[in-house]
Amino acid sequence: MRTILVLNPKGGSGKSTVAMNIAGWFAGRGHRVALADCDRQASCADWLAARPQKAAPIRAAEVVAGKLRVPRSAEIAVIDTPAAVHGQRLVNLVQTGQTMVIPMLPSPMDMRAAERFIAELYSLRKLINRRIKLATLANRVREDTLVAASLEEYLGALKLPGGQRLPFITALRNSRNYVQAVERGLSIFELAPSRTETDREQWQPLLRWLSGPRSVPG
Repeated sequence: MRTILVLNPKGGSGKSTVAMNIAGWFAGRGHRVALADCDRQASCADWLAARPQKAAPIRAAEVVAGKLRVPRSAEIAVIDTPAAVHGQRLVNLVQTGQTMVIPMLPSPMDMRAAERFIAELYSLRKLINRRIKLATLANRVREDTLVAASLEEYLGALKLPGGQRLPFITALRNSRNYVQAVERGLSIFELAPSRTETDREQWQPLLRWLSGPRSVPG
């Protein structure tokens, strides 16, 4: 089974929205998908409850005592993680995943927090004791702003403490389409294509990465 973590200890980075849309995209392509909501706000659980019966099915999963509990039929599990997760709790979560997507907001505070998180993640690598593929994306970006450009430049140059480049995949704009999709229990891929064309285009680099071998440990 494929497991995808959406993780950033900094609150408000849009993890839940990213997790919902990853799950919605895979489900729309015919995969058997489970979505685990580990956040106190329970945004993904509420989204699943609001999901129309006619939409591609997505099952609920959960992480209990660091162990992922997923319906047996699931091919892909997407895990929406909580904010402020560190130390052993972070280790437990990372041990459940093969792929990690790290969304970041375009602000200096979020950039510094991300750098500390990546350093902590690297320091725990012996406890994690497994390979996991990581990538970053810029989220809720206001297009053509200096701060958005600086975040993309920062993420493009970001490296792990060992010197390995951390892949920067894409930038997602701050779009009302995400809010309207979430309210209806849908992903943006289930809204009218003519309305979400720009958003879909911005997702393509991430979706290609998630679908390819570079996002899965060898």
